[in-house]
Amino acid sequence: MALLSKENHLISLFVVGLLGWLVPGAGHFILKEKKRAVIIFVTITLTFCAGLYIGSIGVIDPVGATPWYVYAAQIISSPMVLVLGHISAGGGFPVYGWPNEIGQIYTSTAGLLNLLCVINALYLAHLRTTEVTGA
Repeated sequence: MALLSKENHLISLFVVGLLGWLVPGAGHFILKEKKRAVIIFVTITLTFCAGLYIGSIGVIDPVGATPWYVYAAQIISSPMVLVLGHISAGGGFPVYGWPNEIGQIYTSTAGLLNLLCVINALYLAHLRTTEVTGA
């Protein structure tokens, strides 16, 4: 495995982490954990889409998000949140009441789940690198 060697340990960890953030499950996919990658992708994507369905695109509001951590937790899902946040920044998608709160909870939960999966992929990549190098 050229990706997992002692010479490019930090580069491989960076690539696994970045891919895991760009596309949920891609960090595991590059580590040849294909079933786990598919499960992660489907779970996080469906959770995020359910939040958008419940609360509309207006739940991603980088300007007026009441708790600052909601947008921060959402952005861990994927860089697609930046695009959606740019679209909804004009305020043309108002959401009030329970749909707003539930939608934010779902989209934030998807982001935090992806954070856990990225950390797990980084840990697996680190373990495999140390196994390959014998350190």
